[in-house]
Amino acid sequence: MSETPHTIRWGIIGAGDVCEIKSGPGFQKAPGSELVSVMRRNAAKAEDFARRHGVPQWTDNAEALLSDPDIDAIYIATPPASHKDYAVAALAAGKSVYVEKPVARNAAECEAMIAAESTSNGKLCAAHYRRFLPSFMKLKALLDEGAIGRPLIVRLDMLQPADSALIANSEENWRIEPSIAGGGLFHDLSPHQLDLMLHWFGPVSRANGFGTNQGGHYKADDCVHGWAEFDSGVVLQGRWHFAVPESEARDLCEVIGTEGRITINFFGEQVLRLFNKDGEQTFRLPNPPHIQQPMIEQVVRYFQGERDNPCSMTEARDVMALMDAFVR
Repeated sequence: MSETPHTIRWGIIGAGDVCEIKSGPGFQKAPGSELVSVMRRNAAKAEDFARRHGVPQWTDNAEALLSDPDIDAIYIATPPASHKDYAVAALAAGKSVYVEKPVARNAAECEAMIAAESTSNGKLCAAHYRRFLPSFMKLKALLDEGAIGRPLIVRLDMLQPADSALIANSEENWRIEPSIAGGGLFHDLSPHQLDLMLHWFGPVSRANGFGTNQGGHYKADDCVHGWAEFDSGVVLQGRWHFAVPESEARDLCEVIGTEGRITINFFGEQVLRLFNKDGEQTFRLPNPPHIQQPMIEQVVRYFQGERDNPCSMTEARDVMALMDAFVR
């Protein structure tokens, strides 16, 4: 009879808004997982989060969390500027680490985390959780079974007004501060999309692009255009703009193949449409209430030694490298 895998006991660094519904409860609900402590620099907010979510411990000191022998793994959910330093420190303490996206401000910071993992007993994962959401898993299955033949072209359009409800708000508005976020809203949202591009179509052979500011609402880029070719032969064209009129807002991914096409939106509840020789099919597969929980379940299994890495930092580095190429 095989042994039951040991429970992974989690601590969170940065228990802010993303942890309220999207991720935090997932650590409590995933099989073999337990959330034992949370950390925020604001002690009152750390205590409040712990009380409301039934977490037994809280602290305003990251070092205390990292040195706690009762914690096996750390979820880093701070703004991106501190991801590298916290991940390196956690790995040095022998903890396994799950890093929120954007995992870093650039690919070079990912390399530092990869190097730290190589000398640690801990394991390292990136929170590219859309890989395990029902609609995107269905899309990958359609591609794998040849529903549109051989994929040729992908078009990504993420066009939103400056005050779009899709754009998360925070007290410090760090998402439009390049020194913290690495760039503007492109850096916050495109990892969701570009991770799946690499996950579906493989390594990038060449990429280029540019970023600029057209809206004038802040200093960071609000307009990014990027082009990439994958080793598989697929060609990607992406447009991200965060200052268009409401009437021009769109969120679209379109994959065109030799025998049809697939469309899907990335944010909100997904509507997946397949167009091929059999006509049009529509798939509406609801997301779970805690959208990161399916990914967290796979990360827990990886930390327990039950599966391979569901999203390595090497894969996340390749996403950041593509982003770097699009805005250089």
